[in-house]
Amino acid sequence: MALLEGRVSLVTGASRGIGRAIATALAAEGAHVVLGGRDAARLAEAVEAIRGAGGSAEALSLDVADRASVEGAVGSVLLSRGRIDHLVNNAGITRDNLLLRMKDEEWQQVMATNLTGVFLCTQAALKPMLKQRSGRIVSITSVVGLGGNAGQANYAASKAGIVGFTRSVAREVASRGITANAVAPGFVETDMTAAMTPKAREAVLAAIPMGRVGRAEDVAAAVVFLVSDAAAYVTGQVLAVDGGFHM
Repeated sequence: MALLEGRVSLVTGASRGIGRAIATALAAEGAHVVLGGRDAARLAEAVEAIRGAGGSAEALSLDVADRASVEGAVGSVLLSRGRIDHLVNNAGITRDNLLLRMKDEEWQQVMATNLTGVFLCTQAALKPMLKQRSGRIVSITSVVGLGGNAGQANYAASKAGIVGFTRSVAREVASRGITANAVAPGFVETDMTAAMTPKAREAVLAAIPMGRVGRAEDVAAAVVFLVSDAAAYVTGQVLAVDGGFHM
């Protein structure tokens, strides 16, 4: 029997990068995965790939910063599957700028998606989890949220907020059989890091003890562990997947 057989997972921001890798890994372990996001074409491609590999998946239009969209998506999953076992809050954006040049909308857009989105999705998914008396919530933060980064005050603040939010939720729902944890990726090969200059990339590699940039699959493996029965006694934790960058 697969590790997550019979479980239902909702992954936000699942059309590409880390989110898609997480969805793929959960499906490979037997979960039915609902891939949420705003890029319908990429979501369809990801679902097709998962099904082609023998997994069970479906796509769902989802804007994590919009309460009606979030509640509609969760309601749709409950209507079709009757339960939600795992919520993976992965959706995130960047709007980098030095603080003195940062526009209000650059701050607000990042907060709306990266932090308010986690609040809205967690709140909606918790309701059925509390009735089930079981559930796993994993939110993707970042090592930038742990150590800061010049030019990313908005992004770092949103990701640091996820840490405090996760630990608060963990304390609130632990007695109901629900865990809440966070995964903090370091520098991972995604569309975001692909935009780095060669000089910036060299500086990053020099700071990583393992000497390589991470893969989306490295992050996905950590998420699979945290939603599995093997992590039933793990809650309120932040697991850094960063090659030792933030030791």
